[in-house]
Amino acid sequence: MPDGVRICQNAPMIARAGRRSSSPTAMSAAPVAVPAVHRPAFWPMLRTNVVLGVVVFLGWLVLGREHALDAIAANWRVSLTMVFGSLVGGGTSEGGGAVAFPVLTKALAVPADQARLFSFAIQSVGMGCATITIVRNRVALEWRAIRYGGPAAMVGVFLSAAQLAPHLAGPTVRLLFTAILVSLGLALWISRRFAPDRRDAIGLFGPWERVALVGAGLLGGLLSGLAAVGENTIMFALLVLCFRVCERVVTPTTVVLLTLVTWTGFATHVLVMGDFHGQAVDMWLAAVPVVAIGAPAGALICTRLSRDVIVRILYVLISIEFVSTLLLVPMPGGQGLLFALAIAFFSLICVRIATWRRYHVPDAELASVVAPD
Repeated sequence: MPDGVRICQNAPMIARAGRRSSSPTAMSAAPVAVPAVHRPAFWPMLRTNVVLGVVVFLGWLVLGREHALDAIAANWRVSLTMVFGSLVGGGTSEGGGAVAFPVLTKALAVPADQARLFSFAIQSVGMGCATITIVRNRVALEWRAIRYGGPAAMVGVFLSAAQLAPHLAGPTVRLLFTAILVSLGLALWISRRFAPDRRDAIGLFGPWERVALVGAGLLGGLLSGLAAVGENTIMFALLVLCFRVCERVVTPTTVVLLTLVTWTGFATHVLVMGDFHGQAVDMWLAAVPVVAIGAPAGALICTRLSRDVIVRILYVLISIEFVSTLLLVPMPGGQGLLFALAIAFFSLICVRIATWRRYHVPDAELASVVAPD
């Protein structure tokens, strides 16, 4: 059956007629047509960001009143942290919590439960604005990942936040979070070195792909309930390493997915657990005006970056996370060994799916593609 597939670069559509995979498992899913990536215009996105920033800022003033300014004065370190965190959250697959959670728990000595709650609260604003910008301006997304992975992720984060997170110690959560990020970084490096081919969407789609997306959504939701991020990392690994989808498409897709997870997790804390008060509220008020501008700006910047630049940014963030964990997180008893084994375990999984040939782009197609943008 003829189909059209676009390689993840500024190349023309490449016609592939009657291509058959040499893998028997590939017969279970039919190739699908892949649309070209749409890069939105700069000024419409900027106008959307400005409107969102003004609306959120006015809402922040109305809800916080005089306490809002006091919260910034008392928690200016949190505000400063989220200048960078919001750009990361809107512009990469890491999420703002990937900056907020380690900085708060390692540098500012905030308890892990309060850092997790703050991350949910602030991502609800920042990544919510980024998602509106992405959808409003028709940034290219892999909608099937959202359709199948999103509901499963929302179930996972609800169960994790309500049942698992209250019973895990803070250092354990931080070590698990770092292990997942480090293994992703290693596997991403290996995949780009030995399996660099990418498409703009999943090339084959059938029952297996649906199950994989639902499973990744559920696992990512469970992890997100522990540290407010995780869904983005798991789905990023599946889409990029296994399905060979371009980072430029995967990054905004994971932003939308993490927004759904964040809203669910925050609603769980507010409506079910009733623990959104005190320090978490003050830190949230201090960061809202920052992330309302920073996260949509990150989404805008992401659409202007090449996949290579996006990956390099991820490398830097993962390296900082790893080094800071080694220096600042205590590892009593056998936790250091467990940390190393967790990295090895996750790395083996990522490398295995990165070298699976089911979704690879044939050499004949790669040869006809122009240099990366």
